[in-house]
Amino acid sequence: MMRTRPLKVALLGCGVVGSEVARIMTTHADDLAARIGAPVELAGVAVRRPSKVREGIDPALVTTDATALVKRGDIDVVVEVIGGIEPARALITTAFEHGASVVSANKALLAQDGAALHAAAVEHGRDLYYEAAVAGAIPLIRPLRESLAGDKVNRVLGIVNGTTNFILDKMDSTGAGYQEALDEATALGYAEADPTADVEGFDAAAKAAILAGIAFHTRVRLDDVYREGMTEVTSADFASARQMGCTIKLLAICERAADNGSVTARVHPAMIPLDHPLASVRGAYNAVFVEAEAAGQLMFYGPGAGGAPTASAVLGDLVAVCRNKLAGSTGPGDSAYTRLPVSPMGDVVTRYHISLDVADKPGVLAQVATVFAEHGVSIDTVRQSGKDGEASLVVVTHRAADAALTGTVDALRKLDTVRGVASIMRVEGE
Repeated sequence: MMRTRPLKVALLGCGVVGSEVARIMTTHADDLAARIGAPVELAGVAVRRPSKVREGIDPALVTTDATALVKRGDIDVVVEVIGGIEPARALITTAFEHGASVVSANKALLAQDGAALHAAAVEHGRDLYYEAAVAGAIPLIRPLRESLAGDKVNRVLGIVNGTTNFILDKMDSTGAGYQEALDEATALGYAEADPTADVEGFDAAAKAAILAGIAFHTRVRLDDVYREGMTEVTSADFASARQMGCTIKLLAICERAADNGSVTARVHPAMIPLDHPLASVRGAYNAVFVEAEAAGQLMFYGPGAGGAPTASAVLGDLVAVCRNKLAGSTGPGDSAYTRLPVSPMGDVVTRYHISLDVADKPGVLAQVATVFAEHGVSIDTVRQSGKDGEASLVVVTHRAADAALTGTVDALRKLDTVRGVASIMRVEGE
């Protein structure tokens, strides 16, 4: 039997995502009520510019006082889609203190202060759900937190930023340079006017921190994630990748050490074989590849951003939280029982593709090979070409620790015959 008294929802933010949340709540009100077991009512919308016309939203619901809204006491669920650290953090904790559960899409805040927010939710007996914080509409957090709760996840490898994937895909498929591809992404609305958070990997790093914490049941903060942007990737890098049967993606990689003693989390461009499922992810789409001990290899694919896809994830969480509210319970919370340390990037072991500009004369290859051997880095393949006294030397290594490779490159730069290091790129997914 359906409860007639509605569950009241406060919406913090009414931009691209927030307006879609409000629209779906209105247009699918009957379906949502049937799925929850009670109607849901939009009880207030906090915004910065109240004069802006918001189609489908009663102006009487609009307020600029977000704090007063979450303090009302009759709010059952607060949906936070304003982003950033403050005032979002204060508003979420205030919501818990005044009896509301929270649905958030705030990856930056969760990556930085997720542990404290979870602790506040537990203290006040409330839910904190955030499926929309990672990979938009793609169901990922709930499968990791619930469906795979009985399994052991060893690796999460994914494309979690649509803007960067669009740019790299355009460079690969058309031969465009980085700036040309970025300009197109901006014109199509995939890239912000200031794309720094995307192209320098900050957005993906926040998502990697969240995914690693959930997958490995440990504390991983944004500061623990190694981050390298993709602004230095060139058309020449794609040409080299094609020669290896690879393409280039900006990847978020979270791994459990073989001895189970630590985890790593990193974001950087990487060559990935064309036969890997992630290599075929095109345009602004996201995909995440999960490797679990019993389940094996799983892939989650779909639109990773945008108003409607992200709102879909928010509404899925809203339904779950409202059901918990009616049942007098809370859903699964933070799980960090393993307390595994996060290893530094220097300990990460992978393959490398290094392009060197060298003098075109006898003995250069022997000198370079000696430096690799002295630092314990084994060479897999070498390709050399050149004329008129200048040459290009491409070295692909076997798996080596990042620290060993860094020492190798530092030593190579000191050789008189090495004019410069054109590029260094990791090779993943093999």
